[in-house]
Amino acid sequence: MLITLIKICGTLLVAFVALVGCQTVRNSGNVPIADQAANTLRLGTYNVHYIILGKDTGPWSRGDWDRRKVPLALAFDDINADAIGFQEMESFARGSGGKINLTLDWLLLNNPDYAAAAVGDPDVFPSTQPIFYRRERLALLDQGWFFFSDTPDVIYAPTFNESYPAFTSWAMFRDLHNGAEFKVVNIHTDFGSRSNRVQSVELVAARIAPWIDAGQTVFVLGDLNARIGDKVVDILADTGLDFAPVQGATVHFNRGINLFGAIDHIASSGQAELAAGPFVLRQKYAGEWPTDHYPVVADYRLGDTP
Repeated sequence: MLITLIKICGTLLVAFVALVGCQTVRNSGNVPIADQAANTLRLGTYNVHYIILGKDTGPWSRGDWDRRKVPLALAFDDINADAIGFQEMESFARGSGGKINLTLDWLLLNNPDYAAAAVGDPDVFPSTQPIFYRRERLALLDQGWFFFSDTPDVIYAPTFNESYPAFTSWAMFRDLHNGAEFKVVNIHTDFGSRSNRVQSVELVAARIAPWIDAGQTVFVLGDLNARIGDKVVDILADTGLDFAPVQGATVHFNRGINLFGAIDHIASSGQAELAAGPFVLRQKYAGEWPTDHYPVVADYRLGDTP
């Protein structure tokens, strides 16, 4: 009996390893980003993981940030976006509204051609989901935020199930090349609670629906913690958003393990036509993983907006 049980367990283990291997191969691959065509707008989304300020060593610590920051800068160069939404760009020190943001400061210092939208004094504007934009290409017109909460306009309000605060940031831009105006909506939903995710995107849908119905060009991007076909994605698609067909994994557990399909997405509405991509950069930089997600990039053509 014991020998039979051992054989069964061994067979199941082999089958599990084979399944994981097949899934990893299926969801892998690294196709370089194509050269950006003229008269297109390059958008990106990238979850860069928070830094734990009170931790000196180990995963996501201050010491780990010293390992990650050069690879992250190299990845940012490769992305070469006109606008990119970041998630988890936070230097976490317990509580909300911290004044220190090592990742934000590092990338801005090393990329003077960019500015950050959807940021401000953390006492009145949550600055952990910035939207970087290329100064020579885009002009910032407006920005805002709302929390995934029953009191969405209260800063740092807890989520629907009283979990850690989570929110949407957004910014409105004018394309200095053609005068087109558009909004970028940057989302990060709760990975641990499906009910939180569903209620969060229902709130997003309610907030953006008037913009879309008015014919505005709206991009929604970020870490949805949901794959295409999931209710979380469908709720947003029902507003009129068209999701770029991201293929393969966008999260890799900081190990290059690509177990399931994309949870990081870019979607568009209005006068935006997908021109190239989406691309997923599945690679190390300077021999290191910059974070536990891969960046997602897509190029769009913009028309005039109302």
